[in-house]
Amino acid sequence: MANSNLSNAKNAKNDEFYTQYHDIQKEIAAYIEYNPDVFRNKTVFLPCDDPEWSNFTKFFAQNFQKFGLKKLISTSYAANSKNYKSEYQPTLFETNDPQYDKNKTTKNGKIFTLTRDKTGNGKVDVEDLEWQYLKGDGDFRSDEINKLRDETDIVITNPPFSLFRDFLAWLTEANKQFVIIGNKSSVTYKEVFPLFKQNKMWSGRTEWSGGMWFETKNPDDVDKVIDGVNMKNVPSVWFTNIEHGRRHQHIPLMTMADNLKYSKHKEIVGKKSYDRYDNYDAIEIPFTDSIPGDYVGVMGVPITFLDKYSPEQFVILGATQRGCHDEVPDTKKYDDYWEVKQNGEKTGSSGGKTNENANLVGNDGKKNYFINKDGKIIQSAYQRIFIRHKKK
Repeated sequence: MANSNLSNAKNAKNDEFYTQYHDIQKEIAAYIEYNPDVFRNKTVFLPCDDPEWSNFTKFFAQNFQKFGLKKLISTSYAANSKNYKSEYQPTLFETNDPQYDKNKTTKNGKIFTLTRDKTGNGKVDVEDLEWQYLKGDGDFRSDEINKLRDETDIVITNPPFSLFRDFLAWLTEANKQFVIIGNKSSVTYKEVFPLFKQNKMWSGRTEWSGGMWFETKNPDDVDKVIDGVNMKNVPSVWFTNIEHGRRHQHIPLMTMADNLKYSKHKEIVGKKSYDRYDNYDAIEIPFTDSIPGDYVGVMGVPITFLDKYSPEQFVILGATQRGCHDEVPDTKKYDDYWEVKQNGEKTGSSGGKTNENANLVGNDGKKNYFINKDGKIIQSAYQRIFIRHKKK
């Protein structure tokens, strides 16, 4: 069933993107800088889509001795488990090997391992990778891959975005260290946000702005071509539970009074005070750099705050999605409201759809709003995370 689910998910959505070497290098360097021995004597598992193409495999194989790795493992999904736009063609690397099997090349995944100086040239690197076919198709939820995970210290990869929830659960249930890539919006998932709140997962070293550029094998979904390579920009970020220095850097903040007087944001500057939510005992902070350094109460901030979050500076209390704001309970419901477009046309939806949102009184003239029979108007803010300053 797991294999069938994997195939269906990948056929339904093309989300197989190949991470660039320099992006991996930049991210991993931060963990090495914080702790030079973070990978020493460790088994690193790269459950990538294709070790032959994966820059993860190339990067860690090339740095095997430098990082002091004990073992490197890299696995792939079988070709039949993917939604290829054209007939699958195995690489010369595979077809020129004596163990090449015409039937297994599409039905079975592959495993690459690195532990020794196979070539005898005095160093252990990418030339010493050894490979064989897996017994199954390489689905990370299979018993075969679970066994590899369980003998691993650290898992590093770019999993299919459509399977991100399943993949993260697969990692956390085994209590593994990890460095993975996911869509930025995944922080709002009910399976993901609690890990941030409990400091069991945090943002990686690379900043969230601008998304990431990946090589794509889907010719129908290309944003630009760089040096003959089809590239796709995806709003994705690094997630980890391994320490790095940026995680402990405080955000420089102005006082509330200075923000209201000097902020670069028109939504803040010149106002008498910050807006308060109509249904939460908290103030609205539309930009992370507008967090007042002297406010002791609860604040609602954008999800991009997690890119700058330092556990020594702030406490995460919850979020507006259902089941995530017990520490900051909503104070009212909007079932007696109805939704209205900016042109005054009713949408047919009740105000109940905004019960979990952080709502502000008034209408900004840009998006739909909600109104009740008494003419009171409220409008939803975007997804918000509730925080407060850490008490000294």
